Amino acid sequence: MCHITRPSNQEKKILQFVCFNFQQLMAFPRLVFLLILAIIPLCNAQGLKLGYYEKTCPGAEAIVEKATSHYISRAPTLAAPLLRMHFHDCFVRGCDGSVLLNSTKNNLAEIDAIPNQSLRGFQVIEAAKSELEQKCPGVVSCADILALVARDAISLIKGPYWNVPLGRRDGKVSIMLEALFNLPPPFANITTLKAQFASVGLNAKDLVVLSGGHTIGNSHCSSFTSRIYNFTGKGDTDPTMDANYVSSLKSKCPSINDVKTIVEMDPGSFKTFDGSYYSLVAKRRGLFQSDAALLDDNETKAYVKLQVMSHGSTFFKDFAESMEKMGRIGVLTGKSGEIRKRCSFIN
Repeated sequence: MCHITRPSNQEKKILQFVCFNFQQLMAFPRLVFLLILAIIPLCNAQGLKLGYYEKTCPGAEAIVEKATSHYISRAPTLAAPLLRMHFHDCFVRGCDGSVLLNSTKNNLAEIDAIPNQSLRGFQVIEAAKSELEQKCPGVVSCADILALVARDAISLIKGPYWNVPLGRRDGKVSIMLEALFNLPPPFANITTLKAQFASVGLNAKDLVVLSGGHTIGNSHCSSFTSRIYNFTGKGDTDPTMDANYVSSLKSKCPSINDVKTIVEMDPGSFKTFDGSYYSLVAKRRGLFQSDAALLDDNETKAYVKLQVMSHGSTFFKDFAESMEKMGRIGVLTGKSGEIRKRCSFIN
């Protein structure tokens, strides 16, 4: 669990921190229980609503859309990491903007967890926040901005559009260990994936639908090279993976120790939000074990087949519904949390 291949000096420090704290936590079952209890959302939000800022900050959503458009028009590939940022935020303490907080001298935050070190696009959130603070100081939360930016970024690259009810408040806590424990890893099997999604109120359909977000974006080789070079520790390849795809990936990632090279998650279509991801999964060309795992469950496998046969006919509608559902996970409303002045720091 506490091992990665040839980590950088920064990763070594983080990993040492993780291993040490994990050992300490295991010595105190009650602390483990409290940690788990703290990160499981007790209920989905009842305080969110469409048009939440109409009176307190008219035009807030337009300001966010304009800032997002400014960046996406120049760098469309930012859409994928911005979507992923929203996902990573919601799966840890709910959609409270905790993934945006910087680490401090006394605390390693979610942003420094290994799964989050490849996140990009924080400047989009900060740009929108800066403009909103000039117009409506202390009104619009970073959590709401992140939810809107993710939606607008995908819409701007001609992907699905979904409603974003607003009213989230910002969390004051961000802990690296919680990101490590709660973000679904790329090597997870279907049992683990379903359990992790269920823990935040999402079902098997949400799992297979939201996995479709892998239709855009790139991945570092290090997230999947064990599948093509050393799947069971004997120098073998994952037998569930198409042999030709394995050969192609080996040519792009020449070593299991490659931590710098990136490859397309949806080859030939990684800039286009469409249903082609499901065709790849059906052909045993899903990049991650978590992609391949969708064929190991009757419900998720049936959805993959449906999208392949119908050429993604319901994918956009389903994705919009699951994203709106995900955006309600464990949110803070009312007087909980705060409205941060800067998204990377608590007030």
